[in-house]
Amino acid sequence: MTITCHIRYVIDPFQRDAFEAYAQAWLSIIPACGGDLLGYWLPHEGTNDVAHALISFDSLAAYEAYRARLRADPAGAANFALAQAQRFILREQRTFLTPVTA
Repeated sequence: MTITCHIRYVIDPFQRDAFEAYAQAWLSIIPACGGDLLGYWLPHEGTNDVAHALISFDSLAAYEAYRARLRADPAGAANFALAQAQRFILREQRTFLTPVTA
């Protein structure tokens, strides 16, 4: 069963460029650690402080293994540290989804 992790970010709208650089860095890190990155999205119109990411996994166990690899990955750790230092992410929410249609 495939699961998709939906991450909803509340970002500092005045640091949109910093969040975009953060998201760009994940484009190579996430697949290297075992996630199937579907993408990151920034606000275009309307609400200016909410961004999204979607990452799929074969199972919840595969997600847990990915999280362990991500924490041990030097590039992943550096990207997490950048977000903490610059404080452009104000809040994250994770929801795990399963597809209704194939």
